Amino acid sequence: MKKFWPIYVLGFVGFVTSFGAHIVVVNLPVYAQQVGIGVAMIGLLISAYDLAELVAKPLFGTLADRRGMKQTMLAGIGLFILASLAYLWGDPRFLLLIRFLQGIGAAALSSVSVAMVGTYITKERGKAYGIYNAIKGAGYVISPIIGGAIVLRSHFSTIFLAAAVVGIIAFGLSLLLPKPEFEAKKPLADDGDDFSLRGFFAVFRQPRLWPWYVVTVVNMFFVGILFGFLPVRIHALGYNPLFSGVLLSAVAASYLLIQPIAGILADRIGPAFTIRLGLLLSGVCILLAPFVDGFFLLAVSILAGIGVGTVWTNTDALISDLAQDGKLGATMGVAGSFKEFGDMLGPLLIGLISQAFGLTTGFVVCGILGLLSVIIISNRRTIRE
Repeated sequence: MKKFWPIYVLGFVGFVTSFGAHIVVVNLPVYAQQVGIGVAMIGLLISAYDLAELVAKPLFGTLADRRGMKQTMLAGIGLFILASLAYLWGDPRFLLLIRFLQGIGAAALSSVSVAMVGTYITKERGKAYGIYNAIKGAGYVISPIIGGAIVLRSHFSTIFLAAAVVGIIAFGLSLLLPKPEFEAKKPLADDGDDFSLRGFFAVFRQPRLWPWYVVTVVNMFFVGILFGFLPVRIHALGYNPLFSGVLLSAVAASYLLIQPIAGILADRIGPAFTIRLGLLLSGVCILLAPFVDGFFLLAVSILAGIGVGTVWTNTDALISDLAQDGKLGATMGVAGSFKEFGDMLGPLLIGLISQAFGLTTGFVVCGILGLLSVIIISNRRTIRE
């Protein structure tokens, strides 16, 4: 386990963005009441963070390949810390800009930290990415609790101080990380055309990666359903908040706890097979969700969380294996952008379908999309198979 200690540090770096993003999001209604904005502005504030990550992740991934991964990641953490602290002294009405700057910093620290996992661990990447994603994902679980407690006892602005403190701890821990071995062997890049648009777009021209990018987007559709529209389904059934909280906590726990296990399984039987299995499981469960209730809804939701967590971890491992030499950072950055794209587009599309045709149709359509993605990748060869 000693060789995995950098992965625990990198997982905590990833935790910075999941914690920092959601501790703000869950408390935006409080902010809206304080400054007098509507729900449309809340949606824009949420999207600003994702938009910054969508645009910046591939750029920072390419920059990391050229200028050094550790340096780029530290710069991203530093920007995230400064942006968080800026809210404490700035005008609250500038929150949109603060969120965008936080998102840019998060894009650097997130895309590079996930790529660095692949530089430290080469033979057990499934297990390594399982550990990384489990630690990172913990931010989604504890940030609403911590954020709610902070706002209850203090003020909305204090959550930015909490985000900055987490960033400072991650920065200090990251200083202890050794330089990736492949960086130690290669000469420093010249300033000329090294960071070029041609090199950047070369990552997009890798046909073997596109099916897995599609899988990443579809999986984020499922994440949008489980954490955004499952509560709508529960509310429609008339269950009390206690049942809703128990069910959503169970989904989050299953999503997190399966990731290290799924990674180990992928190392033994191949990531592509486990990805297909995860998509099949989550797709079927999403299809069933609008037709069951009570204990069966709980069981179906937990199984869907297991499917989503399995796909999340093992697409990271598989894409890192398929990346070309010298383009690991850029490749993982592009993969991260597809995650953000799915995170933005998925809930929006599901919401529009549900608004027009009903919640049941929204679940069914998204379940079918997931099952279709299994067909798309069913005949693809990977380096593990």
